[in-house]
Amino acid sequence: MTADSRPTALVVDDEPDIRELLDLTLARMGLDACAAATLAEARRLLGQRPFQFCLTDMRLPDGDGIDLVRYIQRHYPTLPVAVITAHGSMPTAIEALKAGAFDFVTKPVELQVLRELVHTALRVSTQTAAQPPESGRPQLLGNSSAMQGVRATIAKLARSQAPVYISGASGTGKELAARLIHAQGPRAEAPFIPVNCGAIPTELMESELFGHKKGSFTGAINDKEGLFQAANGGTLFLDEVADLPLHMQVKLLRAIQEKSVRPVGAQQETHVDVRILSATHKNLAALVREGRFREDLYYRINVIELRLPDLHERTEDIPLLVEHMLQRLASAWHCPLPRLEPEALQALQAYAFPGNVRELENILERAMTLCEGDTIRVADLSLPAPHPAPTAGESLRGSQALPGEAASAAPQPLDPLLDAIEKETILKALEQTRYNKTAAAKLLGISFRVLRYRLQKLGLD
Repeated sequence: MTADSRPTALVVDDEPDIRELLDLTLARMGLDACAAATLAEARRLLGQRPFQFCLTDMRLPDGDGIDLVRYIQRHYPTLPVAVITAHGSMPTAIEALKAGAFDFVTKPVELQVLRELVHTALRVSTQTAAQPPESGRPQLLGNSSAMQGVRATIAKLARSQAPVYISGASGTGKELAARLIHAQGPRAEAPFIPVNCGAIPTELMESELFGHKKGSFTGAINDKEGLFQAANGGTLFLDEVADLPLHMQVKLLRAIQEKSVRPVGAQQETHVDVRILSATHKNLAALVREGRFREDLYYRINVIELRLPDLHERTEDIPLLVEHMLQRLASAWHCPLPRLEPEALQALQAYAFPGNVRELENILERAMTLCEGDTIRVADLSLPAPHPAPTAGESLRGSQALPGEAASAAPQPLDPLLDAIEKETILKALEQTRYNKTAAAKLLGISFRVLRYRLQKLGLD
């Protein structure tokens, strides 16, 4: 497509009146349209000229729209194709999305919905041609085959508008993956709105997601925009979606299917153009079986699943992750880049990392703070030792150490009581040295870097 040419759409429908209506509608949007009445004719036109967008009906005389979606995926994978489905036929729409459809619209086709779909599809075509650089985007680091596969999948998912369910244990980078899908897609310039579903009080959840009108409940002194409206044109990332109560699952399902929301206290629904990405560290399929998560919502948000591997599944990535994290910490702390002893790196690669990448980052931050000089040794990592199988006596008394016994459990974060004691001790040292941090560190018998770390952790900096 040249710079001054109009983009061209392929319209596939066996009803002449529908083809003509779509032709006129697309022309008003600045597109030229070529029409085909059958699957065979569509394939012939695809082989004759390039298209920037394809819109196909589901029912065709010699096949269906999903057949065309699969054909385009095999032979023209960069061409975004949307399907027209009958109203209420959500399973068909989901099947089309799984086959590789960019998006779908339902009959009767609403002009505003079609316009948004076309504009988003054309941005996909433009991005594919321009191949924008990766600089400035968030990154999922790792050269393992698992991470290469994740990045390749994200690149494909970014071109689609299908809902994506991101699964994986805590600390594997689910929100980062969601941000990458958004950043590499046609909605990159629009808002990315993350929301932790488990952090919103149940009584405020509907208002937070959909907004409310002034006076709709006690305390509603003004109209308020919800998170769906804030994400309009962009992406809404529902983190810990498994924590949604059942009554909100019903409302969320309707919002996704109808592409509209009703603020609390409003009489009419508001149209929203939002792509839904969701994630949880819980087993969503098991929650469906237990009746704690709606099956229809599960299949609606889980059109495509992206699984993020645990860190112990890709230990070959640990050296690269360590190097990146230490460089970032050294830059943020304005201190020399520390060196990791080979034995320390081996210890990290042998560790199971139940907290995954997030735990690795915490371990390195602590080690960088507590190490002597600029070398991180095995002892500085404070890695928990493997636990042997408990004896019968140990099983009876559990993990609690008896009086006089040395605690065998791994070092744990300071509890609130110890934090309070430490804070009081540091404040006294600062007062005694007239807030000279170097002198206070010497008085406390710790390095200046350790003191700075503790000040940050305790909120005293």
